[in-house]
Amino acid sequence: MRLDALLAALTRPHGRHQLAAVRIGTALAWGGYLLREWPNRRVLYGDRSPWSAELSHRLLADSHAFTALAWSDGRLWFEAVYHLAIVAAALLLVGWRTRATSVLFAVTVLSLQNRNVLVGDGGDNVVHLLAIYLVLTRCGLVWSLDARRARRRAEPESEPGAEPRPEPEWRAVRDGLVSMLHNCGLLVIAAQVVLIYATAGWYKVQGTRWQDGTAVHYPLHLGYFSPWPALSGLVSASLLLTFALSYGTVAVQVAFPFTLANRRLKNALLLLMLGEHAAIAVVLGLPFFSLAMAAADAVFLPTAWLLGIGAVLGRLPVQLPGRRPGREVGLRVPDPEPISS
Repeated sequence: MRLDALLAALTRPHGRHQLAAVRIGTALAWGGYLLREWPNRRVLYGDRSPWSAELSHRLLADSHAFTALAWSDGRLWFEAVYHLAIVAAALLLVGWRTRATSVLFAVTVLSLQNRNVLVGDGGDNVVHLLAIYLVLTRCGLVWSLDARRARRRAEPESEPGAEPRPEPEWRAVRDGLVSMLHNCGLLVIAAQVVLIYATAGWYKVQGTRWQDGTAVHYPLHLGYFSPWPALSGLVSASLLLTFALSYGTVAVQVAFPFTLANRRLKNALLLLMLGEHAAIAVVLGLPFFSLAMAAADAVFLPTAWLLGIGAVLGRLPVQLPGRRPGREVGLRVPDPEPISS
């Protein structure tokens, strides 16, 4: 490969649609969780939490974790941070000033989660990591208000035939460096997803309940994980089904890192994992955990699939303010992207 071609590949942002899907899914997961727990917010993270401010400060002194809630123990400051987190999730969801809102989103996620580390179902850890990694990326290049604004700026405003103004060289250099950082963030997210599944799968292999195929049976009989007791009982009543789900979960998680070199196998396992997340959301009552994991999985989804989903959603009878008829938000630049092939 020639040097100029290599440089062009490195300075071109890859995974635009994948990272947009990660952005949207992560914002939905965290924002939805905050809205659901709004009545309980003071017990979870505020002044009524059993994990008191004193205990939090002692833990922070040892872990050196960041939280803006350590700056003040007052209720007014807590309410401001909590509601700012909801606003940040909404802004990141629609992709408004994404570079700035991704930073704000990460700050609010860390502030609330590090205030009480005993709250969460595993999905909070995924959101925690993705919030940090998204700061490195240009996740608003498509399917965002930023993308729509950029297209409008690119439309010719002068008379037909007028030559566009040349772009300053320093801006081209800046964009190249930002795109390289974006690509690094994309690789880090992909590596994190692989690590999550690899470690989860190999740890399950060592567990006796997973080895004898009964691991799925037990959470179905816990009240906390049984929002639909009849459905949980129906699943757990079949020994063959619980056996297949237990072994199937381990097999998919262990095998996933080894299928990345084969597009068809990788896509097949992605469908199985997305189906598994959907089942966990319904049967075990963990919708935000499942949504966070699905958002992380989106980094490996093929671009063609995402474009198809975007096209379907773009044809829904919902008119955004200022949207022109017949134009779909952010569905341009369908270039092939190596990580999603």
